[in-house]
Amino acid sequence: MAAVSGLVRRPLREVSGLLKRRFHWTAPAALQVTVRDAINQGMDEELERDEKVFLLGEEVAQYDGAYKVSRGLWKKYGDKRIIDTPISEMGFAGIAVGAAMAGLRPICEFMTFNFSMQAIDQVINSAAKTYYMSGVAAQHSQCFAAWYGHCPGLKVVSPWNSEDAKGLIKSAIRDNNPVVVLENELMYGVPFEFPPEAQSKDFLIPIGKAKIERQGTHITVVSHSRPVGHCLEAAAVLSKEGVECEVINMRTIRPMDMETIEASVMKTNHLVTVEGGWPQFGVGAEICARIMEGPAFNFLDAPAVRVTGADVPMPYAKILEDNSIPQVKDIIFAVKKTLNI
Repeated sequence: MAAVSGLVRRPLREVSGLLKRRFHWTAPAALQVTVRDAINQGMDEELERDEKVFLLGEEVAQYDGAYKVSRGLWKKYGDKRIIDTPISEMGFAGIAVGAAMAGLRPICEFMTFNFSMQAIDQVINSAAKTYYMSGVAAQHSQCFAAWYGHCPGLKVVSPWNSEDAKGLIKSAIRDNNPVVVLENELMYGVPFEFPPEAQSKDFLIPIGKAKIERQGTHITVVSHSRPVGHCLEAAAVLSKEGVECEVINMRTIRPMDMETIEASVMKTNHLVTVEGGWPQFGVGAEICARIMEGPAFNFLDAPAVRVTGADVPMPYAKILEDNSIPQVKDIIFAVKKTLNI
């Protein structure tokens, strides 16, 4: 009552000022786009932009792709540019390599990247080596990042979210070199916020440049593809305990952006790498080796720690599969181990 009576005794103009109604506007909800739709949009824009671009693979045309990634493209561009192939990965991968040599820009889609091993000769011995052997120079659920990242002559990108997927697929199409795009099948139906700049037809993500997804001061956590999301979840949990993780999304496996990783390690003095692949000769091992060989090694206050998939073939049973790939709890454990807390 005291507050009300105080208002009543004030001049009318002053009271009306105190009682003025205020409106607070919130920002519009961010656009949500699935990784599937982002890849589709990226391919559509490049097909529209450059008539030399075409898509080939098993069921990519009339069926719209096994995962519907190429939905609508056949109806829009027709049989000459969206091409269904026989079940012969070696055959249509060879067609793609030959078309690229002739000046076209093929998008060669394997129904699942595990099937790329059927065409490994075309990928490694034709796509990767042909440039160096020519007249202008010297003659289902596995992570192949280290396999392809090991091979000179290839560029290898590994998108995590929808923004990565669109920006990297467009950059890969425009690149004059063979680019391996490691799409994670489990991410196709996952929606992510799609910023306005990613909706532009001119949106590209440069190959060879990582992104800091979360700033931190205590430890650097480096990852790529699906595990980036696990790293961010772990960082959110650790933040409540006073540990601030700097999470780096690699985006590109080869060439690797060591400059961003080294700068972060020099700031945080600790390093954890996270990947879904096997531990031996993996991406994390390469990162740790380069840190040891470079200037950032002298800034480490503790040994670097790797979080990887289990050193076993991927099992079929769901519970065994979950225990074979890194989980949030594994990342939290590794961070605490590194920080000795």
